[in-house]
Amino acid sequence: MSDEIVFYTNPMSRGRIVRWMLEELGRPYRTEVLDYGTTMKAPAYLAINPMGKVPAVTWRGVVVTECAGICAWLADACPEAGLSPAFDDPARGAWLRWMFFAAGPLEAAVTARSLGLLAPADKAMMAGYGSFEAVVDTLETAVTKGPYILGDRFSAADVYVGSQIVWGLMFKSLPERPAFRAYADRLTARPAAVRAREIDDALIAAAPPPA
Repeated sequence: MSDEIVFYTNPMSRGRIVRWMLEELGRPYRTEVLDYGTTMKAPAYLAINPMGKVPAVTWRGVVVTECAGICAWLADACPEAGLSPAFDDPARGAWLRWMFFAAGPLEAAVTARSLGLLAPADKAMMAGYGSFEAVVDTLETAVTKGPYILGDRFSAADVYVGSQIVWGLMFKSLPERPAFRAYADRLTARPAAVRAREIDDALIAAAPPPA
């Protein structure tokens, strides 16, 4: 059972979220860069993630996939980093709430809107997100109670929720609101976020051109 954190990713993927999380932890880790359609679908990686998608993390014999799950698991596995409230900390409820809100209703609503597949108003109750407008308004409440999701305390929830907001503003899949922009600017200026971007951007720049 290896004590080395192994991070499977592609620099043009949601793996950028986990890269940022790993940089916030400050622990050493090894990166395995996979290519779409080849190594990502090879038997060796399918044994780790049968979906053939990145990111994934292995550590101490445990495999974790899905960005929100990876961020939450790493935060709990490394309590010294202070990125997750303890089980008996009242803040843990809000931490879990917003992590799962971003992984569920937020991503579903943004994806549905981008594909032109939002549930019609008369069937909104059947969709977990209800309506796109309700999701966006609710998201705004999460980032206006303090500089971070937990007020003055930065956590893994900011890595995951913040990544959704940063990308949403970049790709215009979320509306430009002052609260979102201020929150995104605070997060992207963090040293760990800067390091993570630089690492992944360098990997993109060094990649060979498509055949």
